[in-house]
Amino acid sequence: MAREFNDVVAATLQSIRYTRGSLHLLDQRKLPLETTYLEIRDSTDGWNAIRDMVVRGAPAIAIAAALSLAVEVFNLDGFNGSAGEAVSFLQNKLEYLVSSRPTAVNLSDAATKLKEVVSNAAATASEGRSVFQAFIEASEVMLEDDVASNRAIGSYGATCIQQQTEKQKLSVLTHCNTGSLATAGYGTALGVIRALHSGGVLERAYCTETRPFNQGSRLTAYELVHEKIPSTLIADSAAAALMKAGSVDAVVVGADRVASNGDTANKIGTYSVALFAKFHNVPFYVAAPLTSVDLSLSSGQEIVIEERSPKELLNARGGLGEQVAASGISVWNPAFDVTPANLISGIITEKGVITKTSAGDAFDIKAFVQKTG
Repeated sequence: MAREFNDVVAATLQSIRYTRGSLHLLDQRKLPLETTYLEIRDSTDGWNAIRDMVVRGAPAIAIAAALSLAVEVFNLDGFNGSAGEAVSFLQNKLEYLVSSRPTAVNLSDAATKLKEVVSNAAATASEGRSVFQAFIEASEVMLEDDVASNRAIGSYGATCIQQQTEKQKLSVLTHCNTGSLATAGYGTALGVIRALHSGGVLERAYCTETRPFNQGSRLTAYELVHEKIPSTLIADSAAAALMKAGSVDAVVVGADRVASNGDTANKIGTYSVALFAKFHNVPFYVAAPLTSVDLSLSSGQEIVIEERSPKELLNARGGLGEQVAASGISVWNPAFDVTPANLISGIITEKGVITKTSAGDAFDIKAFVQKTG
């Protein structure tokens, strides 16, 4: 019997619409002017949707990838292979999906966990279909768990930020999009803002444009208006002036990959915002599930940074509109930058807030993970 998941995030915007055997992704390239859902029939559709940024945000990318393959194997007619052949099929497809966007660790983390699931299933399965069924169920659990994880992040983050100030009302700045559109629902950094608003302590949310793809002006602003959260859009270059004016009590951003020392890769421009915050004594928080942590990396220097098409800078609307730059100009367009741990006040996770060690500017994330289990 097909399971219905749309009620999981009924109260917020949905980037992912899934029932067993069917997946539709909100085409975020067309927001906020047009709301269109694309049908995803298999892992190839999933790969293209991730690479072309139909779906984006590290948690949402991982879930969309898993569900695209779940839909493919659910509807795969005529497969009569063995359990071992099913494992091989799924593992190859997962490796292919991971190649769509290499910086977001959630995607590779999900693939690793799903490989383990299918390997374990094959140990007791007599046919390939049983392995496929185990994969489908595990993918669906990831969808459910992401929403619960985001709500916990929101709660821990709201409490932490309130404890750092004596103000009754707080204004918070965020960068890029980390809400329901970047996750299965509720959001990470935007989930913290949502929790502050629900608690009656949010004065105002500020969101940056987040050039060149404009995830802030197109997506975060759209979510904030939809949720009726008091909010203001600013130019990326206005963040420092806003902090100087005393209008920002905290900054909270998401993460695509966090190294074991706390160095954090996030949307390009995050590092600049962190520097502004440090100079103006504004606390700067990263909000991300533990699946965004990569303990295999000792520092952010080891994080692979994806470079996007020059067209995103050369043309309006993040590359989707008319040409605005001079023909012949060279372009450097990294999708992410790395904010060093010494600029980060705390890392908000679904298990609590990771704070710095007594030694100073370092995080011991491995110890936190071991402690919280």
